Amino acid sequence: MLQATERRPWHMSAFVTIAFALTPMIIAADDDVAARVALVKESVNTYRAAHEAVIIKDFIELLSLPNDAAVLADMERNADHITDLLELRGFKTQRLRAGGAPYVYAELLSPGAAETVLIYAHFDGQPVQEENWIHPPFVPTLLDGPIQAGAEVIDVGEVKGQFGPEWRLYARSAGDDKMPIIALMHTLDALAANGIERSVNLKLLLDGEEERGSPSVGRIIDENRELFEADLFLFCDGPMHQSRRTQLVFGVRGSTTVDITSYGAVRPLHSGHYGNWAPNPIMQLSWLLTSLRAESGRILVDGYYDDVVPLGELERDAIAAMPDVTEMLQDELAVNTPEGEGKRLEELVTLPAINARGIVAGGVGEKGRNVILSTATTSLDLRLVPDQTPQRAIELIKAHLVRQGYHVVADDPSIETLRAHRKVVKLDWHDAGYPAMRTALDHPMSMRLTGLMRMIAPDLIVTPNMGGSLPLHEFSSRLAVPIIILPLANHDNNQHAENENIRLQNFWDAITVYAAVLASFGDTITP
Repeated sequence: MLQATERRPWHMSAFVTIAFALTPMIIAADDDVAARVALVKESVNTYRAAHEAVIIKDFIELLSLPNDAAVLADMERNADHITDLLELRGFKTQRLRAGGAPYVYAELLSPGAAETVLIYAHFDGQPVQEENWIHPPFVPTLLDGPIQAGAEVIDVGEVKGQFGPEWRLYARSAGDDKMPIIALMHTLDALAANGIERSVNLKLLLDGEEERGSPSVGRIIDENRELFEADLFLFCDGPMHQSRRTQLVFGVRGSTTVDITSYGAVRPLHSGHYGNWAPNPIMQLSWLLTSLRAESGRILVDGYYDDVVPLGELERDAIAAMPDVTEMLQDELAVNTPEGEGKRLEELVTLPAINARGIVAGGVGEKGRNVILSTATTSLDLRLVPDQTPQRAIELIKAHLVRQGYHVVADDPSIETLRAHRKVVKLDWHDAGYPAMRTALDHPMSMRLTGLMRMIAPDLIVTPNMGGSLPLHEFSSRLAVPIIILPLANHDNNQHAENENIRLQNFWDAITVYAAVLASFGDTITP
């Protein structure tokens, strides 16, 4: 654990008068922290309002750097730029790598702090197809609202006064995930300008290859274990709840993928001459898919739910307390009847899922041909929950296909194999995948952070599990530290797609949240 010199009393010299007006001389610990949080919010928001143009300028500079993790030279330039930002604010930095794009590690001691918060974000982005973007992905463009609503471009240099909270900045990685980096930098500037001391030591791990699955992060942790000692790990990635309310997320689903190929005759056959006789791989694949899951989405593979840990009372209560966005999403997405047999989305994402993400077989429209193909392939995305493992999911699906009468192979079958078996499928597992991760809602650190966040945002949403997957198992299996996800981007930020964006109010709120956590988390106590 990082150690520092004796902690000086918390103070805000510029707001001493306000402090005496708002806070009694003797108050309970929670009331003391709440008063501090209120003052931090006020001072930091005042600072941010006066410096919005500078903050946006810094953000635009970082967003202007191309950041496909496969292009190592570009990722080095990003790492150089971020390192300069960090060292300007007193961080000690290291460049970490284990064969891929760089990671940037940084630490900043706080006088007298007894605890350490480790914050994760990433600075790489998905590859872009520039022709699909309305504005170039690495020429950050400010609009006065969502692009689909006909918003107009705003010249950043011409803005006088404050920026509109509903304005949006469009660029690759604006929402996923460069914003936390700039928000943290200006949070530290705001705290320093107001004489606000940090209550915790701060460590950062900024990932340069997250969009490629962070393939070397496990090795980086193994080779630098002492760097990652901390009391709380905040994972700052992903979109917030659709209601726009502040949110903490305590778990993610695991993931693995498989391609399934079905086989017919060794060459394409005329559908008129051979239809009703030759096995049809597309039809076989269709029956296979419906054998895996019901129309409701429930998985029909024997034993698939056996390892699933049921939700506890705290988790069910948290889901019940979340705003129900079912009707909003049905309207927004033009969905008449969702899957799930009436269960809420927030509950469904705590269950495993088998999703067909693509089928390659023949053609339609002008590309359609009157043939029975030799093969058809589907790609499945498997979402896992505690305590499922990718290996067990693989075993169960293979056993299910065998029960359906299929001979299962791992490589393209020989002619002899096709002649010897009635039905043949190939399973091609692209990666080992990773299991789910969930931190208990009643873990002492969970309770402390939840209590503090309710002081920042009384309508905080506590979410046991997000629907997406992150490789947090690489961290949780190696580090004895509770991991909590702090999503900050707007839910409609178009991450991974064209016209990615960040809503400015989400950016401003991130600065407020970071400020309150850094200034006050070390003073919280377990309820």
